[in-house]
Amino acid sequence: MLEARAPIGVFDSGVGGLSVLGEIRQLLPDESLLYVADCGHIPYGEKSPEFIRQRCRLVAEFFQARGAKAFVLACNTATVAAVADLRAQYPDWPIVGMEPAVKPAAAATRTGVVGVLATTGTLQSAKFAALLDRFANDVRVITQPCPGLVELIEQGELTSPVLRDLLVGYVEPLLAAGCDTLILGCTHYPFLKPLLGEMVPESVAIIDTGAAVARQLKRLLGERELLATGPSLPAQFWTSADTEHFRNILPMLWIKSGDVHKFNL
Repeated sequence: MLEARAPIGVFDSGVGGLSVLGEIRQLLPDESLLYVADCGHIPYGEKSPEFIRQRCRLVAEFFQARGAKAFVLACNTATVAAVADLRAQYPDWPIVGMEPAVKPAAAATRTGVVGVLATTGTLQSAKFAALLDRFANDVRVITQPCPGLVELIEQGELTSPVLRDLLVGYVEPLLAAGCDTLILGCTHYPFLKPLLGEMVPESVAIIDTGAAVARQLKRLLGERELLATGPSLPAQFWTSADTEHFRNILPMLWIKSGDVHKFNL
């Protein structure tokens, strides 16, 4: 039996899901949050779907053991590989996944040209192709795989010359093609918004899906009368890589430092 005071479990392959965690904290300040980062196996974009499903099952079991009332897959690649599998396994558990914001971007564009920054795995997925078929028939969508960005963000390099040069190389072709809307198709990329703001004109809209995920989570919890009334407990964090590194990078990407544990599953 799920309880309103139970925590919410949020999972990503690394630190990118902290951007989604921040949106959840802003919209649902009374909720207690658990966060698992599978940093020891990043990037997921290079892993097989079955490997990702296996990791997601382990995390689901981990959250279930801690009584989590909902599971947020704050990772586009993990959502593509595992969300259907998880929903079949846990039909009564609210599970929220990610998807690139093709629909709002198609509605927002004025030039009819939309650019997508994402991992190779997301762009090659059948789910992304289905999104394009459903929502982007009347617009031109230019996709840009971004190898290397996730790894740099994981190291806390949000403004380094190396990251800046890499990002310029990915963004400039999209702007040259006339894109007036950019989709951030990876949960790591919202942390690059300040840098992107220096690279693109103010007329270019930058869209991600973290806030939409938080709203969907609130809707699902509300339908089940599972919204907490507070006070929330401090967020707890686990990582499958070095806990000290995660602890050091946390204040850069989260509202404050936090308690970080080793995730050994």
